[in-house]
Amino acid sequence: MKNNKSFTFVDLFAGIGGFHQALESLGGTCVMASEIDLDCKEVYKNNFSKTPQIGDINKYWKELPKFDMLCGGFPCQPFSKAGKQKGFDDEDRGNLFYKIIEILQNHPECKFLLLENVSNLTTGKTKEWWNKIQEELQKLNFYVTDEPIVLSPCQFGIPQIRERVYIMGIRTDIKDDTKLKNHYIHKEDLGVDKLKRPIDCLKIGDAWKVLESNQEIDEKYYLSEEQTKILDIWDEFRAGTNYKTIGVPIWLEYFGFNKDEDTFRNTPDYQKVLYRDLPDWKKRFVDKNRQFYLDNKKFIDYWINKYDMLSKNSIYKKFEWNCGTDCKYLKETIIQFRHSGIRAKRPTYFPTLVAINNTPIIWDENKKRYRKITPREAANLQSFRKSFIFGQSDEKTYKQLGNAVNVKIIKKLAQKLIWFAKDNWEDM
Repeated sequence: MKNNKSFTFVDLFAGIGGFHQALESLGGTCVMASEIDLDCKEVYKNNFSKTPQIGDINKYWKELPKFDMLCGGFPCQPFSKAGKQKGFDDEDRGNLFYKIIEILQNHPECKFLLLENVSNLTTGKTKEWWNKIQEELQKLNFYVTDEPIVLSPCQFGIPQIRERVYIMGIRTDIKDDTKLKNHYIHKEDLGVDKLKRPIDCLKIGDAWKVLESNQEIDEKYYLSEEQTKILDIWDEFRAGTNYKTIGVPIWLEYFGFNKDEDTFRNTPDYQKVLYRDLPDWKKRFVDKNRQFYLDNKKFIDYWINKYDMLSKNSIYKKFEWNCGTDCKYLKETIIQFRHSGIRAKRPTYFPTLVAINNTPIIWDENKKRYRKITPREAANLQSFRKSFIFGQSDEKTYKQLGNAVNVKIIKKLAQKLIWFAKDNWEDM
């Protein structure tokens, strides 16, 4: 399917330009971009120097010129599971969807709409948010999807599970009736009904596809001696115990090291809370750690004393193995140092890139060392073009990519959206 016609678009909540890359590749010209983050604006300018930019869309929305398509990943914090989930009641960010509605009311020439947000926007008790979005867009004479379109990069051959909802709209008077036959865009119209579920798209080793095998890796991406040592220590722990039987993450504080059963049950845990006061789910967690310790006490006592584990940083005292029997050693896995501890995952896909910095770690077989994935490799997970210019700060780049849209998915959806229009849509 090819789109042979040019079109214009505005890039709202533009970030560093994921939407821009996708739509430009389809013949689109960005007539205005809006972003409030100064670092993102600088990166955007370095890559799309001809595109005029404005800041806060709440202040400058009246400066938008005419356009054919409105796109943007409007702020997800009000709807995210990681946030307070105030939705449209969030006074700072939740009302930005209504700013989009106000813009559309003042730009009747807009023909297409493509928005992105977290999948939590459409599920459970929060589905009322999705219903409100549909209702408001239909009032403006847009055909929208009949149900949420939730997609993940792995369904498009990219080894990352990152489920996001895509909100699509086409103005009713320009749709081709032979391609859209009723009042909604259906999954079968888009072809996404044929895609596999995210977890069914993956196999061991797929994650390595995004690595830059011919790239010279800067020393700064390799782990410190301390971090490398702690990974070796946990590999030794796994080799010396029957770890796969525990079924929950390891927290050393829950072992009850050198405590008898009565002392363990009646002494405050690491949070200074007595066992009897813990919620049931945490009691189960504690019980499994305690029983595992008792079953492997001889080795674990030796291991804790050998490496003085109880004096380590709290992150180093927590460990989670999510690889089953598919991997034998940490060097075969994808690792993260998280606030909740060290996590190892199968190399089927990389964890979702997020705005906080817990960059995935891999074993570099060439250098025989652990390293973080580079910003370029993180960019591959978001389908950013090879020539894209990032800023000087790696920490900010990882964050910006964590907030970005996947270029390949946006391109596929936008291409289909334009295809739904009549042949003479440019003149309407």
